[in-house]
Amino acid sequence: MTAALDTLLPSPPLLRLRLAPRGALPHPIDGAWWPHSYDLLTELPRLLAGLPGAWGHISNVTVNGATWAATPGRMLVFNQVVRLSRCTAASAPHTVCLLAPNRGRWDLLVVPPDTPESLAEPLMAAAAGGDV
Repeated sequence: MTAALDTLLPSPPLLRLRLAPRGALPHPIDGAWWPHSYDLLTELPRLLAGLPGAWGHISNVTVNGATWAATPGRMLVFNQVVRLSRCTAASAPHTVCLLAPNRGRWDLLVVPPDTPESLAEPLMAAAAGGDV
């Protein structure tokens, strides 16, 4: 019966994430994330699940307030509270900032969900290469 249910349930979309290689020098941007929608409550758990374990527990996430649909001040992700902040800084309209206590801060370029693949892939590659 389980096999029949597995074939009926749609599989979740793949995480579209590219990270810059770890190096001695910090990068201005640590990679790129191409979410499938502007629904942060759906997209954020997928993103956090796909991050390297060495990054630790991401406790704070800051997104651009003009880009994402309304979000609560915090949400439960994998039985841990994640605080959500919205900024309206014109200097970073397409980024997400991830903070992990005593581990670090990572800034990801956010490729808008409706971007065609032909444009999104080069943006993600450039961000992962540190060329943004």
